[in-house]
Amino acid sequence: MTMATQGRRPSGRQQDRRRRITELVMAEGTLRIDDLITTVDASAMTVYRDLAELESQGLVHRNRGYVSAASSLLYEAASEYRMQQNEAEKTELAKAAIDLVEPGQALMLDDSTTGVYLARLLPDRAPLTVVTNHRGVFGELAGQQGIHLICVGGDFLPWADAFVGGMALDALRGMRVDLAIMSVSAVTDGVCFYPQQEMVQLKKAMLASASRCVLYVDHTKFRRRALHAVAPAERFDTVIVDSKTPDAEVEVLRNRGATVRRAG
Repeated sequence: MTMATQGRRPSGRQQDRRRRITELVMAEGTLRIDDLITTVDASAMTVYRDLAELESQGLVHRNRGYVSAASSLLYEAASEYRMQQNEAEKTELAKAAIDLVEPGQALMLDDSTTGVYLARLLPDRAPLTVVTNHRGVFGELAGQQGIHLICVGGDFLPWADAFVGGMALDALRGMRVDLAIMSVSAVTDGVCFYPQQEMVQLKKAMLASASRCVLYVDHTKFRRRALHAVAPAERFDTVIVDSKTPDAEVEVLRNRGATVRRAG
């Protein structure tokens, strides 16, 4: 092996950092590069060099200050990866949300992985009708006694483990339910955001189809940024935050007129 070849081999620290970058992009789908630089605590030059290498491997692609997961096997792992993140917080949020569900209701659950945690609790509130575009939620509830399950079809998005597109939108817009429960990728100044526009459209359709709407978000959502606005927090009848959410963030939501409930 030549010295030139050795120089091109990434160090263990580089490998760890690039793995971390890949995991972050997997989890969110799309991230602002500036936010990524802050999160990994490395120089802008270093992160851009890492992204260039990851892009050359076909793992990510960059566009106007944003980095997205490429169309690869990473997409298929993304939902599974997100399921393993912040498990305690998601469990806490799900336990708070189940208190708002009453037997006999029809409810919608979106593509958020927190919905899988909630789905595990729903048989205790049966009978229920549950509408979802998330395969993970469907898998938890399929065959459960007392659960009338409706899976919204359409174009399957592997990284999200969910169905999207015009067929899904038409189906959601043609329904009316008692309750919609959803999450988002980021909450900035009291406004909810999500990286992908196609998911935003579905979340808005769920909001419009429900008599009451609940948002559940853990404390990490307040540190993130995403591209597309979903709705202001006060659009939801109840906002559930986890026990680690800073009081200052809760105050911002309440000052906007949101009804906030702290889990735990």
